[in-house]
Amino acid sequence: MSIGKGHCYRSGSVTSQPNAPRFARTALTVVVFAIAMGYVESAVVVDLRAALGQPAAPTFPLQLADAATGHLAWIEVGREAATIVMLACIGLLLGRRGWEWLAWMAVAFGVWDIAYYGWLAVFIGWPTSPFDMDLLFLIPVPWVGPVWAPVAVSIALVVVGLLAARRYHQGRDPRVRGRHLVGGALGGGLVLFSLMLDAPGILAGNEPAPFAWPPFIAGMAVAVTAAVDALRSAPRAAP
Repeated sequence: MSIGKGHCYRSGSVTSQPNAPRFARTALTVVVFAIAMGYVESAVVVDLRAALGQPAAPTFPLQLADAATGHLAWIEVGREAATIVMLACIGLLLGRRGWEWLAWMAVAFGVWDIAYYGWLAVFIGWPTSPFDMDLLFLIPVPWVGPVWAPVAVSIALVVVGLLAARRYHQGRDPRVRGRHLVGGALGGGLVLFSLMLDAPGILAGNEPAPFAWPPFIAGMAVAVTAAVDALRSAPRAAP
């Protein structure tokens, strides 16, 4: 048996002395921040579309930027990049070791994305259905899919992120191995492929094609399986 700062290790199990209220307070702070960030994000989108004289809800075919609005398109791309940087900073501020930073970033990203759609529903009454098509992202090409797709990803990110962050807080660091990284990359790649598959048609001014849900579902299954396996690799808490 060896004793470290705040933890006792015996035969592969862990007895930690976690501060549960502290973890709950941290998680609540991240959630509140992400909800507020979702408010700002949705308000910017509503205001920008109003300034351009476009309908508040996403419409297709996509209206490409012209000479008068081209600078706004680049501002929008910069805003998307800045959003990811802000969410990553939350993870980097809270993560102390290993992949803990990614766990907290996943929580912030998932809550932010869900809150974004929630606030849009409050502001403009959209989406009216989880099957409404949306322009999700512009980097590096347009991502298009039904609202239920990014929400499903976000729910998975929040659940897995909180479970992983809690294990780190307890001193039960998940043992992330090569197979987990490969599974996460493969699953994420399939999800991104399904969302970007229709980019050429969207850029050509076409209506969105039917969503490629088989690679999306396969990607989610592979990524979630890899994440669950990594979580299960964490040392057990001793009774």
